[in-house]
Amino acid sequence: MKKTLIVVLIVVGFISCNRHDKFTISGTIKGASGEKLYFEHSGLLKTSIVDSIRLRPNGSYKFKSIRPKYPDFYRLRLMDKVITFAVDSCEDITIDANSTNFATDYTVIGSTTSQQIQKLRKSISNIQQLANGLSSTMGTDERNAKIADIEKAIEIHKVMARKLILQNPHSASAYFAIYQKVNDAYVFSPYVKTDRAYCAAVATAYNVFMPEYERSKNIYALVMDAIRSDRKAKENEAWNEVLAARGTGYIDIILPDKNNKTRKLSDFVGKVILIDFSTYESKESVDYTFALRDLYKKYHSRGFEIYQISLDQNKQFWQQAVENIPWICVRDINGPNTKYASSYNISGIPTTFLMDKKGNIIFRSLGFKELGEAIEKYL
Repeated sequence: MKKTLIVVLIVVGFISCNRHDKFTISGTIKGASGEKLYFEHSGLLKTSIVDSIRLRPNGSYKFKSIRPKYPDFYRLRLMDKVITFAVDSCEDITIDANSTNFATDYTVIGSTTSQQIQKLRKSISNIQQLANGLSSTMGTDERNAKIADIEKAIEIHKVMARKLILQNPHSASAYFAIYQKVNDAYVFSPYVKTDRAYCAAVATAYNVFMPEYERSKNIYALVMDAIRSDRKAKENEAWNEVLAARGTGYIDIILPDKNNKTRKLSDFVGKVILIDFSTYESKESVDYTFALRDLYKKYHSRGFEIYQISLDQNKQFWQQAVENIPWICVRDINGPNTKYASSYNISGIPTTFLMDKKGNIIFRSLGFKELGEAIEKYL
């Protein structure tokens, strides 16, 4: 009977929550009679005013707004001072503050997430004050001591933030922690190996629970870019090791083209060559091929060549796709399992290498703009 009652109460609470499509933020701001208080939405790209009120003599205020579909961030702004809070359910939040220390010394009732955000903000504010104390007129020892204090404070902050993130990675406070800054530099960065696991935890949780949310897409894309950048750096490092071990500028490739004619990469040494590992089966192939065609038309007559290694699974599809391709395109009978993919340390497609006229690999996987500039330079 007791269990049944608990279940009923949970269900009633859930239904009640879903029936209310608004949330309320209210409270009292001491020492700010007659001042204008702004209620703002902190979007991913911009902050916009939702409402405003002229504070009464007793400093009381109350705002109502549509409950967001996903956890989101809002602000109370008094002149240039800001309180940030989160809304992640149908809640009534009370925030009491005073005008003097409006941004830091306030109380929050009704939102655990907003209490966590307050703790994170106060910690970063203290670190920022330390950073503001740095001066170019300081002596070396004094400056180094201040920097050491800042580094220690940041690590203490990150210990707290890491714990919060791991406790509930899909919370608004976990997301907020990832994007905090000191001197416009992120405290957590997915490009830093020791931070990546925490950024990835939030990105994965948001992507799983809220895949259509713009914030989910943003943080997931950020983490994936960091992973790709790290992978590319490792590929370049591995490639340099391969070159050092082989003692040559490139590894020769000998494969048949669409007409079953054997084409050697080494036959084209003396030209600037783009060695391209790619596939025509990918959805990006059309745009990629047009970009290659533009490079070929612009530079081929001046001594530029494209030596393309197809990693397509389907031989017949590949033959049809390359029927009108003007550059050299070869394919191994083993398709993507060609030995040359491992020789060149290929872990993703497309992957390109630019080789100079002497047969030295000079660049790996440049963007098309940078690739054009490099070709121009080495022709």
